[in-house]
Amino acid sequence: MTDAAGREELRRTFDGAARLYQEARPEYPGELYAALIGLAGLRPEQDWLCEVGTGPGKATLPLARRGFRITCVELGAALADEAKRNLAGFDRVTVVNTDFESWQPPALGQFALVFAATAWHWIDPEIRYRKAWELLRPGGHLALWGAAHVFPDGGDPFFREIQDVYDEIGEALPPATTFARPDELADSRAEIGAAGLFTDVTIRRFDWEIRYTAESYIRLLDTFSGHIAMAQWKRDRLYGEIRRRLAARPDGLLRRHWGTVLNVARRAD
Repeated sequence: MTDAAGREELRRTFDGAARLYQEARPEYPGELYAALIGLAGLRPEQDWLCEVGTGPGKATLPLARRGFRITCVELGAALADEAKRNLAGFDRVTVVNTDFESWQPPALGQFALVFAATAWHWIDPEIRYRKAWELLRPGGHLALWGAAHVFPDGGDPFFREIQDVYDEIGEALPPATTFARPDELADSRAEIGAAGLFTDVTIRRFDWEIRYTAESYIRLLDTFSGHIAMAQWKRDRLYGEIRRRLAARPDGLLRRHWGTVLNVARRAD
């Protein structure tokens, strides 16, 4: 399977977990949106934003509540329907069910911001930066961020310990995998710069912790493409062991630390 074919197959797996994605995935911190608005000089009630890979509207809602006009582009039909339900109260938000690569926007050069939250890596790298540049007005901005598992000093050892089960079921981590601290998450500065279409790249980092029961953690795993694509017997073995190990803890909980890198760049005119 080619990289492009593999990316296309995996990015379509999320559609089967549309409602679960909204419930189980973490909210991005409020400080991220404040930084985004400040760095991009956005004006609520005035500026028009374009979101790439909206999913069920996880990152859209905080911006919609601030009064922005937003056009959301989402590949998955079920995810687009879920986004429409979650954003139904915002008449300045439009959800378009199509792939970003072939989407024909209502107008070029009109958006103050093109942004993607945990979605940019699914977009064809030969197209994404050029199309974002074309969509933006002069002086407009591109913003990219995600949510990654990070491992601070003193973090929960559960995730390293459970790797023996992943190894057993044939889902071992690649040999070069590292357990990154929050300050070690990679940013996109070099990639954005290599596109030659954006300038003044600014980076901001955020991290936070969430506590999960076995069932809430399993619901989270069921929103990740790798786990969705696993054979059922593999999920049964893994999830059974997660339940067993957490049941042995006095509080029955695990602590997962999240980190994100906000990348904001200005359109080069």
